[in-house]
Amino acid sequence: MSEPLSDVLETDTAQATEAATETASEVGQFLLDKPLKIAIVLVVCFVARYLLLRLISRVATGIATGASRLGGRGGRRNGLMESSPLLSERREQRAETIASVLKSATTLVLGIAAVMSVLDIVGVSIAPFLASAGIAGVAIGFGAQALVKDFLSGFFMLAEDQYGVGDVVDLGDATGTVEAVGLRVTRLRDVQGTVWYVRNGEIIRVGNQSQGWARAVLDISVAYGEDVARVQEVLQRVGDALAAEEDWKPLVLERPEVWGVEQMGADAVVLRLVVKTAPLQQWAVQRELRRRIKAVFDAEGIEFPFPQRTVWLRNEDTRPQPKPAGGNTDPAAAAGSHPPPRSEADVSAETTATVDPDAVTRGL
Repeated sequence: MSEPLSDVLETDTAQATEAATETASEVGQFLLDKPLKIAIVLVVCFVARYLLLRLISRVATGIATGASRLGGRGGRRNGLMESSPLLSERREQRAETIASVLKSATTLVLGIAAVMSVLDIVGVSIAPFLASAGIAGVAIGFGAQALVKDFLSGFFMLAEDQYGVGDVVDLGDATGTVEAVGLRVTRLRDVQGTVWYVRNGEIIRVGNQSQGWARAVLDISVAYGEDVARVQEVLQRVGDALAAEEDWKPLVLERPEVWGVEQMGADAVVLRLVVKTAPLQQWAVQRELRRRIKAVFDAEGIEFPFPQRTVWLRNEDTRPQPKPAGGNTDPAAAAGSHPPPRSEADVSAETTATVDPDAVTRGL
């Protein structure tokens, strides 16, 4: 017997209601679970990026405004260095480069993390992406080793402040004033005006002649007949006079020192005078000291050395005199005759006779 129509309708209605409830539950769970998780991931990434970029900007601003001390803890701060436009440009360029690199790296890392998290939430397997990224990383590492090396070396050079714009550096193959520092190359100009582009990855060592302070070194040669103690006193007086002048006082950081006899050469005694100066000012101080030393030596009668050589003069009376006309004046006859020396043929014949005595008789 068939069920009543009302029972069939009630059953269908209950099933439909149950299906609709399940569908609505699934839709609600999808809308409330996965999108909410995705939104949380994105918000966390954006907030983290904002905070990190703000922190990087503050650090870069501190570098650009000169928050770090020059010359180390407790070192003497020089007004010339603080007000130098080259130093300001160096700080700004260093700060901008470091901030740009750190901001880009932060954005890239957070972006990749956000994308991977979203894919994992929506049910997409991220294992193939990770494997592909690993393979791509290995390929790029092998194919662009030099480029990666240049960028890493440039970043650490900037972070460690090995040199900057305006410094005079020795990079091995090139020496000159730094005009620009990038992550890949460093541009510098030598004293002849030639511009050099040096890859940061190829820089093995750096000699910075203008960081913190410099030293003017003068080796002064005097004749052996001069009083060394008197010459040292004169050099000290010249150095002290230079350091006491208003025009030169900002460039000289400490009292000049005469270290004494540096070398005893073949023609002169060499004394060394040293002066600690502000960066990039050692050459100006050297030129001024040389000019003053020349003037003072002339006034004091201190002799500069000249090349000393020992010359032997031959006395004309010791030359051989011609013999009288009656004697034998032929030099060849006076020398006498001598037998001819042994030749290679004689030696060869003696050797052959020693080995085979009959060979000489046979004519062999």
